[in-house]
Parts: sequence; structure tokens; C-alpha cells
Amino acid sequence: MKKWCKSAFLLLLSLLVIVLTACGTGKKDTTEKTEKVRVAEVTRSIFYAPLYAAIEKGFFAEEGLDIELTTTWGGDKTMTTLVSGGADIALVGSETSIYVSAQGSTDPVINFAQLTQTDGTFLVSREKIDHFTWDMLKGSDFLGQRKGGMPQMVGEFVLKGHGINPQNDLNLIQNIDFANIANALSYGNKIHCF
Repeated sequence: MKKWCKSAFLLLLSLLVIVLTACGTGKKDTTEKTEKVRVAEVTRSIFYAPLYAAIEKGFFAEEGLDIELTTTWGGDKTMTTLVSGGADIALVGSETSIYVSAQGSTDPVINFAQLTQTDGTFLVSREKIDHFTWDMLKGSDFLGQRKGGMPQMVGEFVLKGHGINPQNDLNLIQNIDFANIANALSYGNKIHCF
């Protein structure tokens, strides 16, 4: 029994030494070369706040990474930037890589991480509505997103869940460029969120 305890103690001690050695001091050797990583984001969003904070606080720089962040305003433009070599990483919805694959690309785009849990779309109105009900949307002008884009697909899913057929029950407008949607909404009256 003593031999087993001694062996277990030596094994634990060895593991502890390996772990502590691997952890190091946490300081990066400043003589190492910094690697630039070009990141294209589909939109400026509160959902990416951890990325913005990590860049601002220098966390990437501490690891030898120089992050060059570009907002490309739309999944199609972001994917074009990635595929054409203008970015190393793209923050986009997973549907964009499906579209690239469906076009017969021999060099597939790989989604490798989930950054957000939900879609960041809000239902807003120009006029204040005290007691909103979903059927109030029927017959209204409804500013959607790009056909086939994640925000539009999620929006249609939610509308259908409330008994609204987006193509038949609304005047669905989808010809506003992604970068101009906020401006299209803010023209005129105040905007109200539900």
C-alpha cells in the first residue's frame, strides 16, 4: 500500500511540475514576431463586444496577434472579402458558407465557432404602440433583410410562429442595402422597439 501511495504521489508531483512549466509566467516574449490577422465582420454589433474589448484591452497583442478589423456590411460582402483573400476570418452567419458550397466551390469555407446564441434583429416601429399584438403587422410595410440571409430567415421563422405569412400577409420590402437599413428606418418619426 505504501508503494502505491508513493507512486501516486510521484505521479501527481510530476503532473504538477508539467502543468506549472507549461503555464509559464503568462508574459509573451516581446522579441517574437507579431502575426497580423485580418477579420471581416458582417456588421458592427453589440454581440461582438467581447471581440472589441479583447482588441481594445490588448489581449490579442499579448498573444502576438495584430487584429485588423473591418466592417463589410452584409454577409454577401463579408464572404466575398474572405473568398477573395481580403480577410483571414469572417464573422458571418453559417448560411454564407452553405451558399459558397452550393455554388460548387472547390475550396470550401469552414464555419468553426459560434459567437452568438441568438439573432440580433429587433422588431421596431415608427409609431408608438402601447399594446402590440403580432396580427397588427398584417397588411403593414415590413422592412426585411437580404433574402436568404440569417436575419431574414430568423425573422420569417418568428413571423410564421405567430401566424403571419411574410410573403402574403405583409408588404415585405427587401431592396434596401444592409448598410442602409438603420437610415431607412430612422427617416422621419422616432423608432419604437417592441
